[in-house]
Amino acid sequence: MAAEDYRICSFTGLKIHKPTEDLIKWNTVTAILFLALGGLMGFLIALTRWPSVHYLSLQNYYRYLTLHGIDALLLWIIFFEIGLVYFTSAVLLNTRTVIPWAGWTGYALMLVGAVFVNFVVFAGKADVMFTSYVPLQADAVYYLGIIIFAVGALTCYGHFFANIIQAKRDGAYKHSLPLGSFGLAAACIIAVLTLAHGAVIMIPVFFWSMGLIHYIDPGTYRLIFWGLGHPSQQINVCAMVSVWYMISAFTVGGKPVNEKLSRTAFVLYIFFINVASEHHLLVDPIFSNWHKIINTSYMMHLAVFASMVHAFAVPASVEVALRNQGYTRGLFEWLKKAPWSNPAFSAMALSMVLFGFLGGITGVIFGTEQYNIIRHNTFAIPGHFHGTVVGGTTLAFMGFTYLLIPYIFRRELVMQGMAKWQPYVYGIGVAILSISMMSAGSFGVPRRHYDITFSGAPFSFTFDPAIDMFMSMVGIGGILAAIGGVMFILVAMGSIMYGKRLAS
Repeated sequence: MAAEDYRICSFTGLKIHKPTEDLIKWNTVTAILFLALGGLMGFLIALTRWPSVHYLSLQNYYRYLTLHGIDALLLWIIFFEIGLVYFTSAVLLNTRTVIPWAGWTGYALMLVGAVFVNFVVFAGKADVMFTSYVPLQADAVYYLGIIIFAVGALTCYGHFFANIIQAKRDGAYKHSLPLGSFGLAAACIIAVLTLAHGAVIMIPVFFWSMGLIHYIDPGTYRLIFWGLGHPSQQINVCAMVSVWYMISAFTVGGKPVNEKLSRTAFVLYIFFINVASEHHLLVDPIFSNWHKIINTSYMMHLAVFASMVHAFAVPASVEVALRNQGYTRGLFEWLKKAPWSNPAFSAMALSMVLFGFLGGITGVIFGTEQYNIIRHNTFAIPGHFHGTVVGGTTLAFMGFTYLLIPYIFRRELVMQGMAKWQPYVYGIGVAILSISMMSAGSFGVPRRHYDITFSGAPFSFTFDPAIDMFMSMVGIGGILAAIGGVMFILVAMGSIMYGKRLAS
C-alpha cells in the first residue's frame, strides 16, 4: 500500500488506512440515522403506553412497534458494530483493510435490506412486530429485506477475519489480538452462528410468503428464530464489553489487570451465551424439562460468570490507571477524579451500571425457569432488555461515537456543554423507563398490548391502581430518554457536519 493511503491519528498515534476510515464513517453515520428513526418510534410507543396519553391508533401502534424493534434493536446496533469491525480489525492493529470493495458490498447490501424492511413496514404490509411469528405473515419484500441485510452483515463480519489474517501475515500482532479486537472476534464468531440461524428460517418463510411453500410449523419457526433473536443480542454484549475496554484505554489509559482472564470471559461467551437462550421456549413442547432446566441454569450461569469477570475487570482497569496518575488518597479519590465531564467516559460508566444492575441482574432472575414462566409475556421483559440493549449497548456506543468523531471524522465536538450532560439525561431516562416497565410487569401488565384497560372486550378486568403510576413513569422515562437521544444526535451529526476540522 502506498504511504499516502495512511495517516497518523494525532490523538492515539494509530495508523489509519483511508479506505478503513471511509467504511467506519459511512457505517457510523448510517447507524445514527437509524437510531434517530427507531428512537422516534420508541418515543411514540412510550406515549401510547402512558394511559392518560395513549397517543397512537391501534394500527399505528403495532406498525411503529415493529419499526422500533427493527431500527433501534437491529439496524442501529449492527451498522455501528460493522464500524467497530473495521476499527478493531484495521485501525487498532495499525494495518489496512484488505479488499475494501468487500466492505462496500456488505454495506450496500445492508442498506438495501434496511430500506426494503422500512419501506414495507411503513406501507402497512408487515405489522408482524420484531419476532414476526408465523402464522402472522408479512409481505415477501419484508423477509427479502431481512435476508439481504443478513447477507451484507455476514459479508462484513467475514471481512473482519480476512483483515486479522492479513494483519497477522503483515506482522501487525505477534501472539494474540489486542483485547478490543479479541472481543470483536468473539462477537463476529457469535454473529456468524446467529445469522446462519436467520438464513435457515427466513429463507423458507420468504418462500412461504410467496405461496411457494404452503406451511411453516410455528414450533419449528420459534425454535430456529430464537437461535437468531436472542443470540443477536449476545453479539451486542461482546461488542459493548469491547467498547468498555477501549474507552477505558483511550480516556484514562486503562489496561486490564489480568488480560488472560478477560480473554477467557470472551471465550465463555462464545461457548455458552447462545445456548442460554432457551427461556423463550419454556412453554414449547420441543425440548424436555431436563433440557430446559439445564439451559436456564447451568449454561446461563457460565455466561453470567463471564459478564461478572468483565464487571470487575473494567472498573479495576480504570482504578489502577487513575491511581498510577497519582490519585491515591483514600479509597475513592480515583473515582472522584475520574473524567466525568468527558462524555465518552461517563457514557461507559453509566452503561456498565445500567447494564449490570438493570439488565444483567434482572436477566439472571428472569432467565431462570421458575421465574420466567410467570414473567415472560409481561411488561417486565421489555424492562429487562431496555436495561441491556438501551441502557447498556446503546449508551456505550454513544460514548464511543464521541471518540470516533475526533479520531476518525477528524472533527471537534460541537455543543460540548450539551455533550457533557447527554449521557446523564439519557441514562436517567432509560433507568426510569426500565424500572417502571419491570414494576408494571410485576403486576402482570402484558408486554405488547395496545390497551391494558381492555375497552370493548366482552369481559371486564382492572389492574391494581398502582400500575397507573408505573405506566405514567414509563411515559416520563421515555420522554427523558428521547430528549437524551435528541441531544446525542444533535451533537454527533452536528460535529460530523459542522465541527471544526482537526489536523491529522
